[in-house]
Amino acid sequence: MPTFTGVLAALAALADRLRGDDPEQGDVPGWVMITVMTAALVLAILIPFREAIVAAVTNALASVTTGG
Repeated sequence: MPTFTGVLAALAALADRLRGDDPEQGDVPGWVMITVMTAALVLAILIPFREAIVAAVTNALASVTTGG
């Protein structure tokens, strides 16, 4: 059975969450920006070096599957 102080602590945490005072809420726009910038970097690397990357992966897979 929960104690009185435990119930009070849970209610206080719920009240903080409802008020928006949650310190672990995070920074959603920051994470969105990081994700978009990462995708842009991947594209910036992939577009000019696509043929070299495909050739390297193909060679690596061929050497693994043929054993040589």
